[in-house]
Amino acid sequence: MRIAVVALGLGLAACQPESKMTELGGVDLAKPLRALGTEPFWGVEVSLDEIVFTGVDRADFRVAGPVLRLAGAGAVFTAEDASGAELTLTLKPDKCSDGMSDWVYPLSAEVKFGGETLSGCAASQTMLSERPKP
Repeated sequence: MRIAVVALGLGLAACQPESKMTELGGVDLAKPLRALGTEPFWGVEVSLDEIVFTGVDRADFRVAGPVLRLAGAGAVFTAEDASGAELTLTLKPDKCSDGMSDWVYPLSAEVKFGGETLSGCAASQTMLSERPKP
């Protein structure tokens, strides 16, 4: 009987949605999120289908199918375009301030792209869209 209960429990655990397996700091990494930073202003929009990096005085970097891997207490998205340019977005479950508002984000973010390393914050697109406008 105990074996059947354990097997049933393991079977149910295996059926949990993957989004529960990819939660970081209360943010479901299987759903769209946004990382952003200031000085210089930049943004990264991420979904499991695409990653888009934008910023002041730079061309947009848009790549389909970013790769997500969990790394220790954090998560890393990587994307490489056809020319070999690579972007890495590292997220950690740290309270983060953008330095320009009173908002506290659930994740800290670091972007590495083209020899630059940029620091900022991240949250789910849902959380950001539900915040009151300043």
